[in-house]
Amino acid sequence: MSLNKNKLIVQKYGGSSISTVERIESVAGRIASYRKKGFRLVVILSAMGNTTDNLISLAKKINPYPQERELDMLISTGEQISISLLAMALHKRNIDAVSFTGPQIGILADKSHTKAKIVSINTRRLKKSLSDNKVVVVAGFQGRTFDNEIVTLGRGGSDLTAVAIASVLKAGSCEIYTDVDGIYTADPRIVKKAKKLDCISFEEMLELASLGAKVIQARAVEVAKKYNIPLHLRSSFSSKGGTVIMRKKRQLEDAVIEGITLNEDEIKITICNVPDKPGMAAGIFKKLSSEKVNVDMIVQNVSHERITDISFTVGSSDARKALQVTRDMAKRVKAKDVLPDKDIAKVSIVGVGMKTHAGVAETMFKALAQAKINIEMISTSEICISCVVKQKQGKSAVRNLHSAFKLEKR
Repeated sequence: MSLNKNKLIVQKYGGSSISTVERIESVAGRIASYRKKGFRLVVILSAMGNTTDNLISLAKKINPYPQERELDMLISTGEQISISLLAMALHKRNIDAVSFTGPQIGILADKSHTKAKIVSINTRRLKKSLSDNKVVVVAGFQGRTFDNEIVTLGRGGSDLTAVAIASVLKAGSCEIYTDVDGIYTADPRIVKKAKKLDCISFEEMLELASLGAKVIQARAVEVAKKYNIPLHLRSSFSSKGGTVIMRKKRQLEDAVIEGITLNEDEIKITICNVPDKPGMAAGIFKKLSSEKVNVDMIVQNVSHERITDISFTVGSSDARKALQVTRDMAKRVKAKDVLPDKDIAKVSIVGVGMKTHAGVAETMFKALAQAKINIEMISTSEICISCVVKQKQGKSAVRNLHSAFKLEKR
């Protein structure tokens, strides 16, 4: 039986949307309303509430540095609880539903424990269940390797599961439900006058997500952009429309800056007095890459005495591994010292419009200077400028930049 993609919807519900029995019942009610309208549904779930954080905390009480394989085995259990409970709630409403884990549904991933990448999805079981008129409830965030090891897809991996399934099934819509009602010009908890965006481009959302906006996983946006899958980010606590993430045609009067993000979950590492010779930086970052440490910003000081300092930032979750690798490499290249700095925050402005507007960087740097906020590192792209500042000044930087670019008047 062929599937009518316009009547097929993939929905993803985050942990806050299903954190209690009452909220699971509410999600079941929403699904029931879609069924009455004739839609077929694949529903992707995260773990309930703070389940994943609690499991990680439990693991670290046993071992502060648990093996990643065992950590994946543990934290993948949270979603299994969610899917079975939702299926039960649907059965109570006389809706035929079936729950599957990621491995059961045929999600094949590589061997990168805690941040695996999806290789392929076998759609046979999905399509069979949909053809049998079932609501298919799938555990997000997880898959299996070729040799049947369980792996997880990184923080926010349920978003990636939803987008990947929407892609292989050619679904008519992919809805991401969370506890916020859309994408804002800045975090409304930091900037009270932040404005909700009705629509944002894949490129801009990808930058915002990768720079610290935690409403959707950056990798999920990347896949959506690659396969041109519009995403509708909505609140599970409201029937209002949210923000559509899609391929946009730029208009003449589009805003220069779409949003501002703050990331306080990074650490800066500085390698002091590195011999200024060809291949030194390449060797250091090659080793970090081989250990699957994702490096963000990099700054190398200008050398005057055949030595140089190299600073870079990594996510806090990679800090221990990055420091271990960096200290080993520093000894090999006879650098002087390795200095970690946890007291940093990254503030970024994002907007496709900045490519064709002069003075964006000047406005940013002037606003920070007037607020007496010192910039430690700078990185730029065609649609983004990021600055590393002291962590205690991060929120102030966001508020000052939001005002400087007049985003409250959008």
